[in-house]
Amino acid sequence: MPDAADWQAELAELEALSARIGADPLLTQGAGGNTSLKIDGTLWIKASGTWLAHALERRIMVPVEIEPLLAAVHSVDPAAEQAHRFTIASLNPSGLRPSIETTVHALMPQRVVLHVHCVDTIAHAVRKDCIEQVTPRLEGLNWAYVPYARPGLPLALAIAENSTSGPDVLILANHGLVVAADTVAEAEALLAEVKNRLRIEPRLAPPADLERLPELAGADYRLPASQAAHAVATDPVSAARAAGRAMYPDHIIFLGDGSAIARPGENAKAVAERLGAPPVSIVFPGLGVLMRADSPPGADAMVRCLADVAARLPEDAAVRVLTPDEYLQLTHWDAEKYRQQLARKARSAGAAQKIA
Repeated sequence: MPDAADWQAELAELEALSARIGADPLLTQGAGGNTSLKIDGTLWIKASGTWLAHALERRIMVPVEIEPLLAAVHSVDPAAEQAHRFTIASLNPSGLRPSIETTVHALMPQRVVLHVHCVDTIAHAVRKDCIEQVTPRLEGLNWAYVPYARPGLPLALAIAENSTSGPDVLILANHGLVVAADTVAEAEALLAEVKNRLRIEPRLAPPADLERLPELAGADYRLPASQAAHAVATDPVSAARAAGRAMYPDHIIFLGDGSAIARPGENAKAVAERLGAPPVSIVFPGLGVLMRADSPPGADAMVRCLADVAARLPEDAAVRVLTPDEYLQLTHWDAEKYRQQLARKARSAGAAQKIA
């Protein structure tokens, strides 16, 4: 391993970049996205359930032994789905688990890997004509398109199958963006370039009805953390898009399959009664969005993400949504159950702070 001061300085550089990425809701939302750095056989990667935005506030990086993990991936060993089995305990006093995307980062040969849920990229990646849309925009870059696969080992194997040219940029269908380079600075520069090339001008949405929404909320619902989230309801094209099935994994994890759409004349209580359970969020077309009072911060982030993605999808764009089988793969997966458990803990901690 390089001199301790050298590799720790490089890791600190990645942590600073991670915090900058995490602070931009157009690049990543909540606990989504992950970053990593390879140092002498060790992969330092963001821990599952942690936020990139918190990289400078608390420890979020976990050390993983690359060689045995790669051996498990290449042999399609189910152990590869349990990356925590490959952590280096002596360097991981917090006991955090590595990201569910650890196998993806380990497979890529570049030293620095950044995986983000860039809303511009997602707006391309959910389209059935994604390849045709992004090819001219990414001309001159070494990139590859990867068809949708469940995050974790299936996605890692799909990347291996579809990126034989050793690309530096991956467009993950119905998921997001990966960029990779040999230094933190090069990776950051590449991310900025790809983000700029894939940029889509969002539709402008009318303002939310902030007088009517609280009347509809009752005691069990509240306004979203970001005013930008309301655009998914006040823009008619986005509201129609929200009425369909989920387009990417984190929507399912934090909001469920699709969105709850209020009918004319319904308040939050009426929507919950009609659906048989109170949904995490409710879209009131033409008015705005309400969040269940106990929704975790990650849910707020994902409602904002939906608004940002939908605003970048033309009305006539043909979109591929996640299938019922893909929904079940996500909701019955142990790694995601662990991430949801951390989200619930964060929600409880937030409630406790408010009480205190």
